[in-house]
Amino acid sequence: MLVPFMGGIKVYIPEEVEQRFRKIAMAVYGYGRGALSKAAEEAFSQWASEKEKALSLFEFIGDPVEAIEGLLEGVGKSGIELQHEARRIRARKVLR
Repeated sequence: MLVPFMGGIKVYIPEEVEQRFRKIAMAVYGYGRGALSKAAEEAFSQWASEKEKALSLFEFIGDPVEAIEGLLEGVGKSGIELQHEARRIRARKVLR
């Protein structure tokens, strides 16, 4: 029987988080060998799934310049004029 390759990740977390993780992992998976690995695999998988879902909402396909091209077409000002106006607005906010 082939054993799948197992990767390794060394992480540094606050001691109180580590103690909570160890306590709960052993309560769920027992005090035998591999309990922490099982719990860590479950935690990493769940975290990755949640983040993949969130990132998929913002997934952008294509060139970002093409995506915004033409959005400011009806503004009637050039990009340089808009930059100067933005600088003036920021300066007024700082001076308040």
